[in-house]
Formats: sequence, C-alpha cells, structure tokens
Amino acid sequence: MVLEAIRYQRGSLKILDQLRLPHVEVYDNVESCKDAWHAIKEMRVRGAPAIAIVAALALAVELHLIHADGKLSDSAEEVLVFIIEKLKYLVTSRPTAVNLADAVRKLGRLVETKSKARNTTGPQVAEAYIIAAEKMLVDDVQDNQNIGKHGAEWILKNKERGNPGGKVSVLTHCNTGSLATAGYGTALGVIRSLHSCSALHHAYCTETRPYNQGSRLTAYELVHDNIPATLITDSMAAALLRVRGSSENIAAIVVGADRVAANGDTANKIGTYALAILAKSHGLKFLVAAPRTTIDRSTRSGEDIVIEERPGKEVTTIKGPRIDGVDVDVDHTEIISTAASGIDVWNPAFDVTPAELIDG
Repeated sequence: MVLEAIRYQRGSLKILDQLRLPHVEVYDNVESCKDAWHAIKEMRVRGAPAIAIVAALALAVELHLIHADGKLSDSAEEVLVFIIEKLKYLVTSRPTAVNLADAVRKLGRLVETKSKARNTTGPQVAEAYIIAAEKMLVDDVQDNQNIGKHGAEWILKNKERGNPGGKVSVLTHCNTGSLATAGYGTALGVIRSLHSCSALHHAYCTETRPYNQGSRLTAYELVHDNIPATLITDSMAAALLRVRGSSENIAAIVVGADRVAANGDTANKIGTYALAILAKSHGLKFLVAAPRTTIDRSTRSGEDIVIEERPGKEVTTIKGPRIDGVDVDVDHTEIISTAASGIDVWNPAFDVTPAELIDG
C-alpha cells in the first residue's frame, strides 16, 4: 500500500498529521488557506515540496467551496485580488521553503494572465487556478520518481568504495520521502530506487533533532516499505562512518533541500552541514536530491538565505505517547522536560552547506 501524506480530490484536501506519527495515523481536513497556514507553521505538514502543494491546494479547495456556496464574485479582477492576497499570506507560513515562494509566483502570474483575457469571468479565473494547483500535485510525484531513478544511478556510478557491482548502503537525514512530498520522495526516493533495483544493502537514518523527523517519519516510511534500515542519533554519524563505513559499504550521504542558492549553496535541515563535512572527511559522496523548483536563482549564495529560528521548547522538551511496560499508550500523550530550567536555547531550523562540499 502506497503511503499517502496528501489526499486530494476536487473540493477536498486531507493531510496526514505528522506530529502524531509514527504511532497514530490521523488525517486533518484543510478547507481554507488559514487551515493550511497553521498546518505548515505547526509542522503537521512539512518538507518543501509538500508545503508548496498543500498551500496551493488549500486555496484551490477554498475557491471551490466559495464558488459552490454561490459567493464567488463574477468579476475576474476581484477574484484575482482575492487569490493574490491569499498567496501572499500563505508564503509567510514558511519563508525558507523556496518551493512555496516559487509556486506562489507561478500561480500568481497564471491568474494575472487569465484575468486579463477578454470577457474572462471570476469563476473562470478560479477554475484556471484550481487546474494549475492540481497539476502541481501530479507533476511532483513524477518529478520525485525521476529524481530517485537518476540519484540511484549516480550513486552506483560514482561510488568510491566496495565492489563496482556490489550493493551499497546510504545515510540520510531528516525526512524527504512521501511525507515530505506529494509522493515517493526526493532523497528517500533515491533510497527507494536503490532498493527497488536490488542495489541497496542498508539504509541509515539520523534521528534529526530537535523535531525527530528521522526517528518519527523516515523510520516510519522505511518500516512501511520493508526497506532494511537502522536508526542512529545525529551524534553517531561520524562513528558510524568510521566503524561500519567499509564493512557496510556506505557509499553516500543523500539529503534533500529547502533552498538552493544560485551558486549551489544549499539550505536544509539543521545538521546537514555537519554531515557534508563528515562525508568529505571519510571519502563519501554527498548528494543533494531536490526538484528544480528548489533552486532560487534570485538568491546569490547561502549568506543571503534567511534561516528560520524556532521556539526553544522544541529543544528542551519531548512530546510523545506514554509507554505502559512494553506497549505504547497512544491515548495518553505527555510532554517531558529534558533540560535545565532557565537555560538559553538557540534553535535554527536549517543550516547552509557550501557548494564545494556537495558532489551532486
């Protein structure tokens, strides 16, 4: 069964609440841009491609429902203004994710062009937007499958250790799979492709502190797909490469990206920069798997990327279901303090990896 993080049909959008994973699968209804904004901000949906698609589809659903209630203006100009205002609002939910900004620009240009056509009505502008947003969903899955295929081929062709025709192991960070995209995934899509062509020996995923996207989400996807995998804490990566790098034939570290600057510098989940340094030190390939929409040519280098800083409580507390003996009690969620009261916290959501540390 294919894992679905986004369920959409005309007039209806449901997202898998990723804060409840891996223990409970709950789908939240998204019926407006406000719903989407809060889902993105609260990280119930995350991953640059998924954020863009959920935002775009949320507005499509809102437009459909307004039209169904007979409340959509007949004026093309009024509908255009409504759409542009909503798009500007949505982009504030996650400013670092360039896919969202890119989608907003493209959709904005499309409806502006449509609204200027002779005799165009408000409903026609809305319909043009809805069709374009729906196409984004379809295109993202196809793009991810291509990224996975080409990434797997690249790793096998460029690996520097092990037998030329032997299986490889790969380390990944954060979550870049079906839960972060419309489906299949980017970096995790590469691992899926390696596995599907019987070229994967083992996958390793980092816990990815402080939000634990690796242990909660990537591990969940790997188990779901029956891919041989092992979870490690972020601080174990160097030891893994030194102790097991040769015996496990670890050939590459593959990650996703939230924004790629014009010079190739890449912003991704905090901890990515450290992994790039480790890859260089241990002679591994470091691969960034991301769609073209992640490239921001208007940003000259990583120094120009604004890094979101998140609340300190994400570092000082852990939230999860209670364990009664050996069983997980999903009906009782608790928040546990893990740090000294009063300690200052610095919690950047992303870091920037210089282009010279990226192999492909």
